[in-house]
Amino acid sequence: MKFKGIFLLIAGIIIFSCENRIDRLKINSESFNPIWGESFPGIWETSINYPEEFNLLSVADKAPRSETLNKKMSRKFPILTDEITAFTQNGKTYLRFPLEKEEQIYGFGLNFKTVQQRGRIMRLHMDHYGGKDDGRTHAPVPFYVSSKGYGVLINAARYIDVYVGTGVRTDTKNPPKVYDRNARDGWTSQPYSDNLEIVIPADGVELVLFAGETMLDVVQRFNLYCGGGVLPPKWGLGFWQRTPTLYNTEDIQNEINGFSDRNFPLDVVGLEPGWHSKSYPCTFEWDETRHPNPAEFLEKMKEQGIHTNLWMNPYLSPEGILYEKMLPYSGSHTVWNGIVPDYTLDEPRKIMQEHFQKYQLDIGVSGFKMDEVDGYDRWLWPDVATFPSGLDGEQMRQTYGTQMMTLTDEIYRKKNERTYGLIRAANAGSVSYPYVIYNDYYNHKDFITALINSGFSGLLWTPEVRKSSSGEEWLRRMQTTCFSPMAMINAWADGTKPWSYPNVYEQCQDVAFLRMQLLPYLYSTFADYYFNGTPPFRGMNLEQGFEANSEVIEKELDATENPYAEALKKEVKDQYMMGENLLVAPLFNMDEGRKVILPKGNWYDFYTGDFVGNGEIIQVENGFEKTPLFVKDGGIIPMMPAIRQTGEWKENTPLEIRVYGKATGNYVMYDDDGKTFNYEKGEYSTKLLKAENGKGIIKNLHDSENWVYGDISWKFITE
Repeated sequence: MKFKGIFLLIAGIIIFSCENRIDRLKINSESFNPIWGESFPGIWETSINYPEEFNLLSVADKAPRSETLNKKMSRKFPILTDEITAFTQNGKTYLRFPLEKEEQIYGFGLNFKTVQQRGRIMRLHMDHYGGKDDGRTHAPVPFYVSSKGYGVLINAARYIDVYVGTGVRTDTKNPPKVYDRNARDGWTSQPYSDNLEIVIPADGVELVLFAGETMLDVVQRFNLYCGGGVLPPKWGLGFWQRTPTLYNTEDIQNEINGFSDRNFPLDVVGLEPGWHSKSYPCTFEWDETRHPNPAEFLEKMKEQGIHTNLWMNPYLSPEGILYEKMLPYSGSHTVWNGIVPDYTLDEPRKIMQEHFQKYQLDIGVSGFKMDEVDGYDRWLWPDVATFPSGLDGEQMRQTYGTQMMTLTDEIYRKKNERTYGLIRAANAGSVSYPYVIYNDYYNHKDFITALINSGFSGLLWTPEVRKSSSGEEWLRRMQTTCFSPMAMINAWADGTKPWSYPNVYEQCQDVAFLRMQLLPYLYSTFADYYFNGTPPFRGMNLEQGFEANSEVIEKELDATENPYAEALKKEVKDQYMMGENLLVAPLFNMDEGRKVILPKGNWYDFYTGDFVGNGEIIQVENGFEKTPLFVKDGGIIPMMPAIRQTGEWKENTPLEIRVYGKATGNYVMYDDDGKTFNYEKGEYSTKLLKAENGKGIIKNLHDSENWVYGDISWKFITE
């Protein structure tokens, strides 16, 4: 009887516990409508249940650009609040947002094959890109933009599942028509779905919703909320050459001499793993055999106008001087037998920053390339890894690239010296950090798609050049990289040079010098990124006159009534805007020509000023000489003489202001010292360039001593 009583007691406890669990799950699984609070005009925040304190924006640690955001026009909440639902269950948070029938969705990070994301299922998981847009990528940013003029940020450092109009709910207000597959008339394996659903593996989450007049306005508000765009140093926008892995001091000098002898632009030389005494894992100590006197070497580089960028991955070798110091602050698992420091803690950040300062910055290193902070699963720590801060492997995976960016940016800020570098992993909130994403994937056309997608997610991406199958392919890749955030050859494995394909060297040289001529325009474009959050490189769907929500009419293409019917039926992923006025339409290897889709409004050939079309599809013929470039009506492009190094971009530089078309043009041009953070204190100049009726006018907007230009001439290209 005694045992029977104990049994009944245990059974009662189990039943009570199960009932409580069932009740808890029932309560937590009830959907509710989040309560939103407006933090800035057109920006609302909400918290679902109990969000984790560690999130993407807390790691990035950048305050919103409040002054600029508060000047934005107010917007109505863009969605009916009762159509946004949330609930938590089994340690997961479920979100649902409505989708209208013609609504298009963009974003969700650095995708390489798709621009429009409706109909896709993705797990936003930090990783090397594997050739498939499934969410595993170098920047799985959980932010999307709708063609209806709003955007949503899911602020969680977790692997997030998104279902973009792929699942039909039983409680849908817009059920799709049911078809009989046997009849095969109208049946589809993916019926219409009116919702976007998200699952976060956490008991709660922070959400931020952005509304704007246009999709571009939405993206601008998102970028400003995350701290505003980055403004690189002037030298960072020059030409880059990364040298082969085991090059020594003499080899690098010979490389520099080759650029000088052949009159090819060069501002930055990147050193790959061989500068370390040991790499994979790394010591962060100079190899004495290849570089016996690094301080002298870097000083000589500086005298030649060359900035130096050092490769690294952050995993510390047992044979380095940092190992014992960092071991207590490292994770439970190694990477290539190197320890993984937990940089969310103050002490390891301090140790690493002091090392960087003493052995790299103090002797003249201008920046870093931070590799292998993204994936693969078989390389990085597993998700079962733990870290001294209490973070798990998943949280660390989603944010390690951001941690490295914040760590290195901080020490350059202390020197009041801007840097510009490369990173393999980024996430939401990294928009203000001076790093450009790259990877080992090498499909040229997909590089352009990635460049377009970067503009939706607060990212910078470089279509770097490494090797080619022919001179033509080499030229096409060179042309593309010269119209990107970082013009770079990465010769770490192949030893390639701009002159590796002699039959196209002159054309490569021409486009490199054109980039140097365009630096006043490009620098002002990045200033717009910093001040206003405008992505410097962006897809056509963010361009005025190319609205994604334009009505699609089933009729023959008509330049007046509906020029985008054909374009809107498919993704536009092979052309993009560089700044406010310049449309870039890259050519690819073996192309006989290409089509270019022009937005509404008159557009003109960059080289000749000739009118090319208005809201129509034009055909561009293949030619080695030039990358197809087009300028909008009233477009102003400030240019300077072709220079080989940005060090020549100095006081009294002549400025040619090119004007295209016949409409009145307005353009804000920017300048500062090009190297410090003094612009944050107001030490910069902005001037309004206005062209009207064949005359040019310059008006000071924000005047300081930071203005390098001397003689200014106006050139009205269109006759």
